[in-house]
Amino acid sequence: MTEPSARTPAPAHTARAAHAHTGAWAAQVLRTRISRGELLPGAKLAEQGLAAELCVSRNTLREAFGTLADELIVERLPNRGVFVAKPDAEDIREIYRIRRMIEPAALLWGELTAPALAELDEIVRRALAALAAGDVPGMADANQQLHGVIVAMAGSPTLSTVMDRTLARMRLVFYRMSDAPDFHSGYAEHNRDLVRMLRDGRREEAAAALRTYLDTAEAELLDHLDRRGL
Repeated sequence: MTEPSARTPAPAHTARAAHAHTGAWAAQVLRTRISRGELLPGAKLAEQGLAAELCVSRNTLREAFGTLADELIVERLPNRGVFVAKPDAEDIREIYRIRRMIEPAALLWGELTAPALAELDEIVRRALAALAAGDVPGMADANQQLHGVIVAMAGSPTLSTVMDRTLARMRLVFYRMSDAPDFHSGYAEHNRDLVRMLRDGRREEAAAALRTYLDTAEAELLDHLDRRGL
């Protein structure tokens, strides 16, 4: 079977920031592409092509691959190369351990500003529009963004970085649910309800609802993988 290869956008996508062309920068570019669905689970990351496209040395790209491998977003296979990871059941359990620890806490104690609420409202609006249109990628995108905003309420760059990495892994899990398009449908409405609770000042109720939501999603994902023998 031919392995999927990385589809990379045109070089114009490459940012020319002061910190560009470092290993950390290249890792962030690849992490973002994975989060956006531009690089799918199992895609081979062609070292020579990516190095040229990102205008980095192959050593810099290898440094980026090392960072992403440590984050379990890519995997290195001896004598074969570097591939976007395919999360398994234990990966899913670890993702949800992280999410259960930080997301309910952010709902309870994060700073709920007017701009944050407005952003959450807009994400919910887009999620429900995607639901009505049967747009599964749109629902998945909105779900990712909403949970990132929730953690950002904590005001901690460190926690937001952990969440960004977790959401990148979560995106890979979503692709394993491509044959279950209804997976996201109920969560669009759950997200709407969470934001309503926040607006009403019902933080403890929102945190408890989110814990239940995460437990349910984890169980559904694990059951799906088990039924497919993955």
